[in-house]
Amino acid sequence: MDYSKLTPEIFNAPVDSLSKLAALFPSAVKDGEVDFAALREELGQFEEVGAEKYELTWAGKQAAKKLSQTDVPGRTLKYIPEDSKNADTTQNLYIEGDNLEVLKLLRQNYYGAVKMIYIDPPYNTGNDFVYRDNFTQSQAESDEAEGETIDGERMVVNQKSGNRFHANWLNMIYPRLRVAKDILRDDGVIFISIDDNEAHNLRKACEEVFGAENFVAEIPWIKRVSPANDSKWYSGDHEYLVLYAKSKELWYPKKTQRTEEHNSYYKNPDNDPRGDWNSAAYTCNKSRSERPNLYYPIINPNTGEEIYPSESAVWAYSYETHLENVKNNLLYWGADGKSKSPRRKKFLTEAEAVVPRSHWHYSEVGSTQTATTDLRDLFNGAAFPYPKTVKLLYKAIYQATNDGDIILDFFSGSATTAHAVMQLNADDNGNRRFILVQYPEVCDDKSEAAKAGYPNICEIGKERIRRAGDKIKAEIDEFNEATIYDVTSEENIQTLIDISEDEILNTIKTMPVAKLSPKQVPDIGFKVFRVADTNIRWTHEALSGGQMTVNENMLSEKDALDFMPGYNDIDVVYEVLLRQRDIPLSSKVEKLDIGSRTYMFADAYVVCLDDTITVELVEALAAVEPTPIKYVFRDSAFDDNISLKDETIRRLEAYIARNSGEQKKAYTVEFI
Repeated sequence: MDYSKLTPEIFNAPVDSLSKLAALFPSAVKDGEVDFAALREELGQFEEVGAEKYELTWAGKQAAKKLSQTDVPGRTLKYIPEDSKNADTTQNLYIEGDNLEVLKLLRQNYYGAVKMIYIDPPYNTGNDFVYRDNFTQSQAESDEAEGETIDGERMVVNQKSGNRFHANWLNMIYPRLRVAKDILRDDGVIFISIDDNEAHNLRKACEEVFGAENFVAEIPWIKRVSPANDSKWYSGDHEYLVLYAKSKELWYPKKTQRTEEHNSYYKNPDNDPRGDWNSAAYTCNKSRSERPNLYYPIINPNTGEEIYPSESAVWAYSYETHLENVKNNLLYWGADGKSKSPRRKKFLTEAEAVVPRSHWHYSEVGSTQTATTDLRDLFNGAAFPYPKTVKLLYKAIYQATNDGDIILDFFSGSATTAHAVMQLNADDNGNRRFILVQYPEVCDDKSEAAKAGYPNICEIGKERIRRAGDKIKAEIDEFNEATIYDVTSEENIQTLIDISEDEILNTIKTMPVAKLSPKQVPDIGFKVFRVADTNIRWTHEALSGGQMTVNENMLSEKDALDFMPGYNDIDVVYEVLLRQRDIPLSSKVEKLDIGSRTYMFADAYVVCLDDTITVELVEALAAVEPTPIKYVFRDSAFDDNISLKDETIRRLEAYIARNSGEQKKAYTVEFI
């Protein structure tokens, strides 16, 4: 009997890519190896490509590529229940740690699952931290000579005087983009905040990762209300949102809801009974030679004059459609009725949502000043540097996602993304979910954040989610308790006109009331995880002196064989969960009333950590309904007795078959 073994490897990117390549081009993969000559022929390239070609290159690029494909052996995500909120019901996640490690740890569970990614990475201004990743780069000695400032083990200040200033930044962002692409859905999109320091390099890096054909937009965000008068050259009034789709043909932004400003362009200069209207040109930017069917005479009914369009801008409508427009009185001939080119009426009652604009202004999405003020108000006076506005993220998330979608932010900072997701869900009764990732960057001792009791940026982010969620809930509760009085009928309006001001309130209370539909409180919780060392002893190497340490943390002999000191069962269960495809980390984990250490996650995976297997235990496991997709046991529970393992698996199969009757249940068994 062949037994499947749980492996320390979470995700093997090269093997996964090779299997996809084999599915697309079978002739290009032979005995597990790529035949590059055959692959080039499959792609229609029958000659060697020249040595020179258009591409972005920098010192460390090959190492960055390799880094994106390596696994994270010996690392896991540890559940932190004491920092979590509404942990039993929430679908949201907050993860502390190096975001490249986190992305790799999540890649198996969320492969192709995230609809939108938003990131606000370091802008590389010369004072920003960038990650020091674990791969060797050339000229390492010169880096030290440049005086890099180290924060902990992971982050360094990338100084402009460095001889590899842009290369350091690209080496940081490039592998993260490559892994992030794996996590995006086929119809997903990534929004990246950036400024002029690295916008050009970001675009080139994204073209390599996502493809130039999947570029969507580079949206300037005008972020300043007033200019920075201390600037040497120009006031930096804008940043960018750079958008790339995973597949541009599959993702389109949602149209923008109409505002009062949009509607203000609709007037009614001719008192048309159909109401307010705006007008559009009656010509299009095509020549007579290009569209001869759109070159014809029309009659001005006010003057009887026959009018032709110009040779270079013909009518926008076919003759048949023009006749329909005339019949429906849709042509406007100017205030005096004598225009040589009419305009086509567009009524407000027919107006649609607005196509998104490639230019966002602080008047609509907030400024850096409002972002700081709003966060200061939320924290009762404490300020934090460079937050993004909730409105900015709100608009992006609204345009990019639908109910139930997942939004990932792996440079989450003060957690603006989570705030925006919860607010949007509150406004449209949605159920979008967020995953936030942030390295616990230490707050400067002199900063307002540190003085307010927040030692690192993760503590700010988690507290911001708690406070924002509570504020949203309080607002919804207040709304649901309110009584809305109906004063819109003509009779009620006339009544209010005829009475004195001091009688209005009492009079309103006697009018018929209309209770608005209650709003639902969105998911304002989150489960917290932290990158940590593995809890599983993947190889049973002997410890100091060739003996297993069984008394450290009161480990039994078998536990010392299988697990690391300081482990707990829940942590082990989450390590098993991280190795399953398409199982969210937010899935419910529960202890079963079977044996003494048996757990289930996602209502479908059973992890039995009991160190002894009995007939009663196997029978109880077989009775779990519905039948689990997978059972996971400990190898040590069978004392290396292959016969006992065979007998247990056969017994499990027999019990499941007995319980399910004629319907055969599919399941697998793995061992730690």
